[in-house]
Formats: sequence, structure tokens, C-alpha cells
Amino acid sequence: MATLVFLLQCLALVLLGSTGQTVFAMPPQAPVQCNATGCTLYNAYGAWGDRQECRVQNVKYPTSEEEIRAAVAEANQKKLKVKVVSGFSHTIPKLACPSTYTQDPTNSMLISTEKYNTSIEIDEDNLQVTADAGVGLRALIDRVEAANLSLVASPYWEGVSVGGVISTGAHGSSWWGKGGAVHDHVVGINLVVPAPPNEGYAKILKIGASDPLFNAAKLSLGLLGVISKVTFSLERAFKRSITNNFTDDGNIQNEFMEHAKKHEFGDITWYPSRHIAVYRNDDRVPLNSSGNGVNDFLGFQSNVVLVSKSVRAVEKALENAKNAGGKCAVAASVVAFKKMVGNGLKNNLIFTGYPVVGHQGKMQTSGSCLYSSSTLTSCAWDPRIKGLFFYETTAIFPASKFGDFIRDVKRLRDIKSENFCGIDSYNGILIRFIKSSEAYLGQSEDSVVIDFNYYRADDPLTPRLNQDVWEEVEQMAFFKYGARPHWAKNRNLAFLGVQEKYPNFDKFMAAKKELDPQNLFSSDWSDEIVLGKQGEKGDGCALEGQCICSEDRHCSPSKGYLCKQGLVYTDARVCRYSP
Repeated sequence: MATLVFLLQCLALVLLGSTGQTVFAMPPQAPVQCNATGCTLYNAYGAWGDRQECRVQNVKYPTSEEEIRAAVAEANQKKLKVKVVSGFSHTIPKLACPSTYTQDPTNSMLISTEKYNTSIEIDEDNLQVTADAGVGLRALIDRVEAANLSLVASPYWEGVSVGGVISTGAHGSSWWGKGGAVHDHVVGINLVVPAPPNEGYAKILKIGASDPLFNAAKLSLGLLGVISKVTFSLERAFKRSITNNFTDDGNIQNEFMEHAKKHEFGDITWYPSRHIAVYRNDDRVPLNSSGNGVNDFLGFQSNVVLVSKSVRAVEKALENAKNAGGKCAVAASVVAFKKMVGNGLKNNLIFTGYPVVGHQGKMQTSGSCLYSSSTLTSCAWDPRIKGLFFYETTAIFPASKFGDFIRDVKRLRDIKSENFCGIDSYNGILIRFIKSSEAYLGQSEDSVVIDFNYYRADDPLTPRLNQDVWEEVEQMAFFKYGARPHWAKNRNLAFLGVQEKYPNFDKFMAAKKELDPQNLFSSDWSDEIVLGKQGEKGDGCALEGQCICSEDRHCSPSKGYLCKQGLVYTDARVCRYSP
């Protein structure tokens, strides 16, 4: 087993980009794949398995706003359920699937903005940019930077479209200015909605910041209509300076708020099993500051396909052997390597030390595994190569409750710290900051966001090592501390009771009733998330987060996993290995 652990350490370092050179990747496959029997919508992780395929028969690829209007009119006239997808597809819940549970594709339509991605118009006088909904985030940022301007907020991953990035509440990290959520930098939206027959069955609404519908439309989950154009506010171009400070995690529960107030784009990465907190000191600096740095985050770099597959195979071996020690060895190597290479920050072509200073457009987001045409490398999670496969839990806390959550997680960690190595071998717990928003489905107060990734089995009925730990953290976040789920991430149980967590939810639903009275833009899948209802419980339903266990059969008693109470949050009900 020692040899196996050493192999995994070596492979993990290669997977995370151990060379300082750029490795190009084959682009991800299009999310809509068609054959003679019809079309299937996939997400980028291959996480909508065979049991829950999203089958569609009517797929439209508009190239203009008028073609979008015509597609919505057709759907309205024929009473078809309709959803929108872009050239990407990173939403984990099936918000973009128009089909029903019965998978009858004939009564639904999918509109793809993949080919509606050409127009980017910059208004330098008013510091604004307007783009087609299908425009990719990187294309938008590059065009804005070329005009000596900067978009202030963006998610860390650039493989998203303009329409998609605002529809699901995507964000960076900031409590400053307008904050880190991208939708709070929107000043105008064109929305294509159903209309009466005498108005051609569909119409284009131009919604500005003073419009009563604006706070519903700028974060809409695709439930109100088809976003066709988005206008963002801009600022004069600036640079950013980043320094990662690796330190002990002993006082993180008391220091997170001061860090957010002190650094405009600051975040914290916490590695609980290593007792390490990495404070990212991230601030804007004048445009004439020396430096031409780039943020090429290790997790988003290209990986050799063979290495990705090998890492997955060894990870499975550690899971099957219930070898927590092996995972801890990997976590130690990964964290040390990230420290050594700046976690993908590059002063020029390589990392040579802090601070790393570069233009905003090169520092705010990354995703180099998206580009080029080699078939030997790819994004590590590309489902075509059977590489990494993981869950992503994202919880959004009122800032006032976050310190107590951290204290509880530390109590759980201190029972047996090796139980937390599974997330530290990925990206630990990423802590970011979102300012309060007027969007009805946005955050009503200054908030703290956590993200953590962890191993997911190929077979949804296969339990995982330390499954109970991640279920307890998950339930602790969403139910003890009332955290809100990120709309584009999470397992289904995170959305239980979600309506009660948004004080303006009724206002959003009133806007939906006004714009989409026939519910054309709703589906069984999006209702499951937005209405926050738990489906019927069945054998093994807790293993994939489709339910919270209340009986052993909801776990996997045949493999020794029984339904038990949490160790720290005793109201939690988790699947624990109990041989």
C-alpha cells in the first residue's frame, strides 16, 4: 500500500500541473449531443447519469435576438416546456432540462445560445458593455480590457456564458463596492418572454435598473424567459496584487470578517486536516504598477488524460480499501505543492514569488483547460476520459453565523482529523464573500460562501469513505445555520425548505406569474430545486443526497452503512460505516 500511496502522490502532483509550462487541452464537448433517435442534454461533469438523462427532441440554435423571439413564440403556440442552455453546461442541478420525469421529449424545447455569441458593444462614455447572452466570459473580459476598462466581478471559473453567469448567482469574492456577485453589476437585460397571440406569441422586454421587474430578472434561474442581452457596468482599467499567506487555522473563526473588510477581493482557503488557512491578500493597485501576472489556477489547468484516469483509479483503490491514511498523504503533498508554485499564479510564465501583480482581466478568472485542440489533455473532470468525478457543496451563510459554523466544523475535525483529508486533497474549503443584494433570489445580507469538493462514486448506490462526515457538515450548514444553497451547485437535499430562506421569494414568484403565466419555463427538474421539496424516499436515496436518511435502507446496510445521528450536530442523520 505504501507504493500505492507514493504513486498517488506523484500522479496528483502531475495532475495539478507540476510543470511550469502551458499544456493545451481538447475543448469540452458540446452539452447537446444528437443522434438518429433524438438529442440529450449533458452537464460538463457527466453528472446526469443514465437513470436521469435529459432527453430533448426540439433544439433551436438561434443566431439573433429575433430568432430567439421566434423560438419562444413557437414554444408558446405549441405549449411546449422550454429551457435555455449555452455552449457550456456547468450547472449541477438539472435547471436546464425541459423534460418531465417520464422523459417524454416531445412536449419540450431546448434553446441553445451556443451560436448567439458575437455581439459585444462597449459604451466607453457610460462605462458599460452589452453582450449577447451566449458570449463567453473570457471573450467579454478580453474585449473590455482591450478598451482599457475592467469588469469588476466574475466567478473564478471562466467557462460560462454571459446569460448563464447572471442566471444562477455566480460570484467572485468581495464585500466592497457593488460586491462579488456578477448579477449586482448588471444594469440592463433584454428578456424574451411569452406574449398573447395578438403580440406574436413572444416579445422582447428591455429591462433597466429602474424597472419593477429588474430585481427578479437579474437572477432568474431561467424561469422568467430567455435572456438575450446583458448590460454590465464597468470601471476604468486597473491591476490586482495577490499574496497567499499560509498560516495556522487556529483563529480563522475570528479573523474571516476582518480579512474581508481589509482586502477588496480577498478569500480564504481552509485545509482542516492540515490545520492550515491560506489568506489571499488580494487588492487593486494602480494601472502603472509593475507586473504582468496571470492567474492560471492549478485545478483549471490542462491535464494529461492518462494521468487523470490513473489518479481516478488510485483514488478508487483508496476508497475501496477505506484507506484514510493514504488520502492524508495525498492531501499533505497537494497542499505543499500548491504553496510551492503559488497555486497557479504566475509572475510571467512561472511563479517566482509574491506579490503577483497583473491586469484585472488576467487575474480575476481562469480556465486554461478549455482551450486548444490536443486530444492528449483535457479538463480533469471531462466525462469522456473517466477522470475525476466529485460532488461540490456550496453553502451561503449570513456573516453573523459563520464563526459558529467554523467552530462546529473544528469540533467535528478534532474528533478525527484524518476524516477531512478527502477534501484537502481537492481544494479544501474555499471561503468567499458576497455583499447584500437587491436581487430577489440573491443574498439579503452580507454573506460568507463556502465551497468544497469531494469524491463521488461512479455508481450512485456506492457509499463513500467518510460519507457521514460530509453529510454532517452539509446538514449542519443548511439546517442548523440556515445557509442558502448556491443555485447552480449542491445535492438536492440542500434545497429543502429553500423558499423560506429568501424574504423576497414571493416577489420573484409574482414576477414569474406575470411574465410566464403558463409556466413554460418551469420543468419537473427546476421545480424540484426552486420549490425545495423532498421526493419519495427509497433504498439508497441518501447516498446521492436525494434524501436525508431516516431508516438504514436509505443508506447501504448491505455494505455496512447505517443511518446514524451526527457526532457534533446530533440532529443530523447520516450514513455511517458501522460494521
